Amino acid sequence: MLKGPTDKSKLPSRHVTEGPARAPHRSYFYAMGLGEEEIHQPWVGVATCWNEAAPCNIALNRQAQAVKLGVKQGNGTPREFTTITVTDGIAMGHEGMRSSLASREAIADTVELTMRGHCYDALVGLAGCDKSLPGMMMAMVRLNTPSVFIYGGSILPGKAPAGADVPEEYRDRDLTVQDMFEAVGNHQAGNLSDAALDVLERVACPSAGACGGQFTANTMACVSEAIGLALFNSSGAPAPYESRDQYSIASGQAVMNLIEKNIRARDVVTRKSLENAARIVACTGGSTNAGLHLPAIAHEAGIEFTLEDVCDIFRDTPYFVDLKPGGQYVAKDLYEAGGVPVVMKELRKAGLIHEDCVTASGRSIGEELDSVKGDADGKVIYPIETPITKTGGVVGLKGNLAPEGAIVKVAGMEAQHQLFTGPARVFECEEDAFEAVKAREYEEGEVIVIRNEGPAGGPGMREMLATTAALSGQGMGKKVALITDGRFSGATRGFCVGHVGPEAAHGGPIALVQNGDVITLNAIEGTISVNLTEDELAARKADWTGARKTIYASGALWKYAQLVGSAKYGACTHPGAKGEKHIYMDL
Repeated sequence: MLKGPTDKSKLPSRHVTEGPARAPHRSYFYAMGLGEEEIHQPWVGVATCWNEAAPCNIALNRQAQAVKLGVKQGNGTPREFTTITVTDGIAMGHEGMRSSLASREAIADTVELTMRGHCYDALVGLAGCDKSLPGMMMAMVRLNTPSVFIYGGSILPGKAPAGADVPEEYRDRDLTVQDMFEAVGNHQAGNLSDAALDVLERVACPSAGACGGQFTANTMACVSEAIGLALFNSSGAPAPYESRDQYSIASGQAVMNLIEKNIRARDVVTRKSLENAARIVACTGGSTNAGLHLPAIAHEAGIEFTLEDVCDIFRDTPYFVDLKPGGQYVAKDLYEAGGVPVVMKELRKAGLIHEDCVTASGRSIGEELDSVKGDADGKVIYPIETPITKTGGVVGLKGNLAPEGAIVKVAGMEAQHQLFTGPARVFECEEDAFEAVKAREYEEGEVIVIRNEGPAGGPGMREMLATTAALSGQGMGKKVALITDGRFSGATRGFCVGHVGPEAAHGGPIALVQNGDVITLNAIEGTISVNLTEDELAARKADWTGARKTIYASGALWKYAQLVGSAKYGACTHPGAKGEKHIYMDL
C-alpha cells in the first residue's frame, strides 16, 4: 500500500488533478466533498454491474462500499461507477437473449470509456452475472491498468419446504434455477402439477447472488482466481455472507499495492495464466461459455488463444470437482471444501499449473499455493489421483460440420453417451425448435440442429437453455443430441454441442445441413461430422442463398452483427491489442 505523497507524474490522473491548468477540474472534485489530499492521491475506478434486474447483481452496490474502504486505507481515492448487465436467467428463452453476449462488449467498452474519460489510475471491478465477469476482465486487460477483479458471490441453494406436495425428486436436495428450467419440461410433459411448479419457483432462489451451480458465472469466477486477476478464495463465499466484505476491503488494498509495484493487468494475464484458467474450467466441469470468454480475454492482451487451444487443455485435464449441473454440489459446497485454492493445489500435484504467474496479491501462484492449508475432501473435490473422469468436463469437437471447431460439456455423461449418430432435424431458429420440443414433434435418436443463432446471424449467439432443459424435463436428454452455432447455458445437460463454426450466417457447413442427413458426434475422439462428401457440401454451398435476414436492421444489435468476429476467437468486435498503437496507462 502507498505511504505518503504520491508522484503522479506517470499516472493518468495527473491529467485531471495536477498543475494550474487543472484548477477547473479540481473545482468539480471539491464540489463532491473531496479534500486536497484526496485529489492528489492515485484515483481508483470502482466499477460495478449493480442493478435491480436480478439477484446476481443486487448485492454489488454494498460490496463496492467495502472496496472503497480498502482503497482509502491504502491511501487511494476511490471513484465508484456502474455499467450495465444483462442477466441470462431472465433473458433466457426469448428475444432478450440476443442482448446477452453483446452486453459483454458493452460492459468492456463502457468501463474503458469511463476510465479513459476520467483518467483513473487503476480499476477494481465487481461483477455478478455471466457476461459481466468476462466483460469486466476484458476491460482490465484492454486498459492494462493495475486491476483487481472481485465476484459478487453465488446464491444460496433452495430447498422444497417440508410437507410440500412436490415429486420425490425435488425433496431433500439442493435446488437451483436449473431445476426450474427443467421443471418447465416436466410440467409440459404432464409430470408436474401447476401447484408443484408454483411451490418450486418460490423456493429455488432464496437469496442474493449468481446461479449456484458451476454455470457460467461461477465458472468465470473460478477463472478470475486461476488467471490471477482476483485474490485467492475471493470468489467462493456466497453473496449473503458478510465475509464478502473482508475480501472486498482486501481487494481495495491490493490494487493500491499493484499501483505501487506497477503490476498491470497484462503482467497478470499471460499465455500461462490463460492455460491455468482453462485448467480450472476443465477440472470443475465448467460452462462451455469459457471457450468463448478465454479467447476474448486473450484477444485484449494480444495473445492468440483460440477455442482450439482451450479445448486442447480441456482434453488432458482430469475432471475431479463434483458440481452441478453434471454433478451434485453447488458453489457454497465448493467454498466450504476449500474453494479454488484447494482445486489448484490438486492441479499442482499433477504438474498442471504454471506456478510462476503473478496474481492480484503481487505474489505468484506458487507462493499463494504454498500457504493453502486445505486438502481435497473426496466428496466435492476428489483427489486428482482418483478423478471422476481422466479427461476434462468440457471437450472440443472438429470435423466437416465444424471446421473451426465446436464445444460440448460432458461432465456427468457416461462414456456410452458420448458417441451419438442420428438423422438431422433442422430448425432455423431457437423458437422453432422450442415449439417443436414442447409439442414433442421430434423423434428419439435424432440430432436437433438449431442454426442462424451465431454471433452475427442471431444476432447475439443466444443460449439454448429453454430448449435443452425442456428436453431434459421430458426425459429425452440422453435420447437426442443437439447442435447449434449458438451457445448453451452453463446449466445445460445432455449431448449439446455449441459454437459450431463457421456459423450459418457466414456460410458454414451447418447452413447446408438438411433434414435426414446423418450426423455423428464423438466426444471421446473429438469429432463432429455429417455424412456428406466435400463435393456434396460444395454443391449445396453453390445453391446456398445467403444468410437469413433478421429484423435487427438498426441499433445496438445491428452494430454488433456488423462487427463481431468468429466464435473461435472469442466473438470479439475490435482488433484487440494486436491492433493498438498506444497503452492507456502510458499516455
